[in-house]
Amino acid sequence: MLLSLRLTPKSSRDAVESIETLSDGRSVLKARVRAVPEDGKANDALLRLLAKTLDVPLRSLSLSSGSTGRTKVIRIEGAPQATVARLTTLSSLA
Repeated sequence: MLLSLRLTPKSSRDAVESIETLSDGRSVLKARVRAVPEDGKANDALLRLLAKTLDVPLRSLSLSSGSTGRTKVIRIEGAPQATVARLTTLSSLA
């Protein structure tokens, strides 16, 4: 499964926030991390945050694209039904 998101680094907190529609019409999940965007620290923090939020092992997540940009695509390996259910819950809270 691939998950598109928009990351805000150097935030005051780590959080997965809501679904947002970008100017090009794509829908992405918004996330923010306290880590700085250097040496992959923000990307690592994002993967740890997603693993915790989605209740999946960290090893099942990988950065598919967007390593230096704010818009990223994360590959999620494993139980897609449970992951989709958690994402649906997140989107309904937003």
